[in-house]
Amino acid sequence: MAGLMLLDTPSLYFRAYYGVPESMKAPDGMPVNAVRGLIDMMATLVRAHSPGELVACMDADWRPAFRVAAIPSYKLHRVATGDEEQVPDTLAPQVPVIEQVLDALGVARIGVPGYEADDVIGTCAARATGAVDIVTGDRDLFQLVDDVKPCRVLYTIKGIRNLQVIDEAAVTAKYGIPGRTYADFATLRGDPSDGLPGVPGVGEKTAAALITRFGSLDVLLAALDAGETDGFPAGSRNRLLAARDYLTVAPAVVKVAHDAPLPDADLTLPTKPRDPAALVALSDRYDLGGPLNRLLAVLSG
Repeated sequence: MAGLMLLDTPSLYFRAYYGVPESMKAPDGMPVNAVRGLIDMMATLVRAHSPGELVACMDADWRPAFRVAAIPSYKLHRVATGDEEQVPDTLAPQVPVIEQVLDALGVARIGVPGYEADDVIGTCAARATGAVDIVTGDRDLFQLVDDVKPCRVLYTIKGIRNLQVIDEAAVTAKYGIPGRTYADFATLRGDPSDGLPGVPGVGEKTAAALITRFGSLDVLLAALDAGETDGFPAGSRNRLLAARDYLTVAPAVVKVAHDAPLPDADLTLPTKPRDPAALVALSDRYDLGGPLNRLLAVLSG
């Protein structure tokens, strides 16, 4: 498929960091396991899926102000100090190296101030005129699957060589909901990993029953506000009423943006490095020859 591939880059470099031994070090002793792992992931993905365009989507803001204003608990448990995310000490220095490698290769790298990588992905997907593959370990992005476009998620939960293809049928099979309603379902259920409380007392099964019955959160809330009682599982109506304020603000937090102000960028998959001299220098400094050669071989092939 020669479509657009969108990388949830933070998700991938965290996976690489924990999946590749820290014994992988540069000549100066700096760990480069996340850098090497991400480069090898890219080689595997390009070889297997042959995208025509590739974007490394970045977190310019991992905890955007508009989401925190709506739900102050959003990702609060992952704050180190101030606005800084808790990142392992040996991973943080590798992120700038990853960015330099991507730039030297000529892979489009897009981050937008005030937005997360998810929002870059959502906006790129919305703008795409052809097929889209989203590579992530974050189930929040299941909300973007669309069989018509088509847009699917290549889910890394079992590893980059054993990707789960998530389309509308897979969302339905996994959660018992219509394929494009994941965001509404997640709003009701909540997500402790992101500090989203959900509706107290409404778990996955009740959330699925509600979304299946009403079709969308908007229709559900209209029925709730109109005083309707049909279609609400036992006890759920009162729980929803008690959480009405949360349900007003939560969709803006859960739903990824489709209108982030993306900079102009050439998304074309490079066949050769944009800056060969810079890439050689990075390779020598951080001992990246093996993974870079593997990726370059795939790109030029």
